[in-house]
This record gives sequence, C-alpha cells and structure tokens, in this order.
Amino acid sequence: MKTVELADIDLTSYIRAGDAVMWGQAAAEPLALTRALMQQRDRLGPLEVFIGATWSDSADPAFADRVRFRSYCGAGHNRRLAQAGVLDILPCPYSHLPALIRSRQLRVDVLMLQLAPADAAGRFSLSIAHEYLLPALDVARVILAEVNEQAPWTFGTRTIAADDIDLVVRTSRPPLQPPAARPSALEQAVALRAAALIEDGATLQCGLGSLPAAILIQLADRRDLGVHTGAFVDPMAALAQAGVITNARKSIDPGSSIAGVIMGGSAVCNYAHLNPTVQFRPVEYTHSAPVLASIRNFVAVNSALEVDLSGQINAEVANGLYLGAVGGAGDFLRGARSSEGGLPIVALPSVGGSGEQRFSRIVAQLSGPVSTSRSDAAIIVTEHGVADLRSLSLSERRVRMLALADPSLRESLERADRTR
Repeated sequence: MKTVELADIDLTSYIRAGDAVMWGQAAAEPLALTRALMQQRDRLGPLEVFIGATWSDSADPAFADRVRFRSYCGAGHNRRLAQAGVLDILPCPYSHLPALIRSRQLRVDVLMLQLAPADAAGRFSLSIAHEYLLPALDVARVILAEVNEQAPWTFGTRTIAADDIDLVVRTSRPPLQPPAARPSALEQAVALRAAALIEDGATLQCGLGSLPAAILIQLADRRDLGVHTGAFVDPMAALAQAGVITNARKSIDPGSSIAGVIMGGSAVCNYAHLNPTVQFRPVEYTHSAPVLASIRNFVAVNSALEVDLSGQINAEVANGLYLGAVGGAGDFLRGARSSEGGLPIVALPSVGGSGEQRFSRIVAQLSGPVSTSRSDAAIIVTEHGVADLRSLSLSERRVRMLALADPSLRESLERADRTR
C-alpha cells in the first residue's frame, strides 16, 4: 500500500487507457480520487466509468470528452448527464449487478473506495457502502482508496486490509450531503394513506425520494419496526433513535437493521458510526428473493413516475428524460408479495405539474418503459385512495385505478383508455 498526500495524487501509474472505473455512489464517493480522475483524464486516455447516484461535481457533462459515463440510474446529478445526452444507462434490475460484475460483463478494472480509518487490527471499514462494491473488490485489477477521518466506521460482511489496497490518500472531510428534497403537501397526503397500511412489527424496505421518506416520518407512533433495505436513510435513523425501529420482531437478523448503502446526510452517518445494530450487506443478500420471502410482514415502500390502469409501473423516464432506475423496486415488491403478511406498496401523487401543465400520473398508457410488470402488481396508493391489485383481473384493476386518479382527469383518462 502506497500512501500519498492529496496534492500528490498521480493516477497514471494505476489507470490505463481504456480502463473501466467504478466507485461508491452518493456519499460513498471517494471525492479526492474522483476529482483527480477527472482532472487527469486527458493524460489517462479514454475511460469508461460506472457510477451510481451522484451527489458531487464528478458527473459533469464536460468530462464526457474523455469519459464514457454508464449507470444503472439517472438519480442525483446524473440528471445533468442525461440532459446532455452523455449518460449510458444499463437498464437492469439492481439485483443483477453483482453477477454482471463477477462475470466481467460489467467490467471493473479500477475500483475507487472511500474507507473509514483502520481499527486496532489494521482493518479498514467500507463505511458508507457495501452493496455491489464487494464483487467489484474481487475482480478489480487496482484498488484505490480515500481514507476519510470523518467517514463512519460501519459493521458489515467484510473489512479491507492494507495489503488489499494499491494507493491510499488520507483526508478529513464531511461525507457528501444529499440534494435537499422536501415533500410537497400532495406527497404528504399520499404518505398519510400509505403509512396507515403499515402495522407494528413490520420489517421495512424504503425506496429513495421525498415521498418514501415522508411515509417513514408518519410511522413515529408504531412499535418494534424492523429494517431490511437497500438504502438506509435519515428517517430510519430518526425512528431508531426514537425507539420505533428496534428490529425486535424480525424473523431473520433480529436486533439488526440490514442495509446495503447509506443514502442520507450527517444524521444517518453519525447514527451508523460504530453501531453494531446497523449491519451492511452486499446486494446478493439485501435483494435476495429467498431472503426477502423469509421475512414475515415485510413491507416494501417505493414510488413511481406513473402507473397505468393495468398496474404497470414506469419508474425510469419522464418527458423523455431518464430520471430514475429499474433499481431494486421489482425485487422488493416481489419479496413483499412472497412474504407472509407482506405488503408491496407503490405510492405516488395522482397528478404532476401545475396549472395548464397539470397531468395525470395514473395513465392509460405509460410514456416510458415498464420498470415493474403488471404480473408483479402492487398496492397502489395516491391521495385519493388505495388499490390492492394483487388478486384483481384487468377489468377490476381498471375500475380501482380510475378511482385513484384525480377526479377532474378521470373522464379524459377513461376516454384515452377506450381509444388506445
């Protein structure tokens, strides 16, 4: 392991022209290394970079002159890449990423990590993200690490020895913070309806965005909730500190919240730091169909851009722009359907836009791809009600979904459905 100062990072000895580079997403991004990569891109030659959700300035369209940006999602600052037409989407379920990495169908030549400082045994914590980084650790030719004094030490499947790392740069900086997102009054109304479905003792998965977060916030009066999720978010930390999340009734991993990555700010990072009740696992565990099916009362809470009258869900594209992801929603919704007492919830406002630009998000025909099929039908929630589609025929679904649409738009929605 070679250690260098921040000003002395030289990546030319480690990265070759044509290499495929990967790093941790969101707050897990090793900012010192990613900034150096972009600054040195002309000397390094053409590169391929696989990114998750980005909260930094590394996902800048200007860097596409030498960098091909690939991602499973359009979240965070990836939107800028999508708007510029330089984001290449891998449209696969999140649960497929480990197999793609291990088979080298998704190449990872160089892996960049943000680590917490070594413990007394000399082992570094993966800190904010385990998820799909663990298979990448096994296949990457080169491992580069930013060891951040302020990164939370977290407990998980794996730690890293100094001998596993080719280059280390030491920093001390707060982890990146998520973009500010407050739920609207309409989202709050949806959140109230969705939260009413969740009972004491449920084990929760929560998708990203202001609406799933608003649903969690409404659960402050519940007891003994558990967590098994891809992303551990700020409201989960708040509920745990308030004694609402105890994981006491979980049928597997009792006493522990299970997650793949922290997707939040300083509050959740501080909560997870040196906290053995928060355990991080790879995608192969967090999104595993047999694991999810074995969790009693597993409740998957996700959102969507639009849902059609048959229950098909678009969570990827709006107005022709890639904003979301196939992601893990399908995995979790299927897991909740298989769980004894489980609830697969998809919540969304019935309308988007405002004024003359107002439009229905309950639609006759999706304007984007089918992210979750109608055969994986969920419990759909809007501010106008709840429709459990799991046992309904197509004609029955149509009636229930129309009732979830905004009353002023139902007639035009019915007309559009008849004429398509």
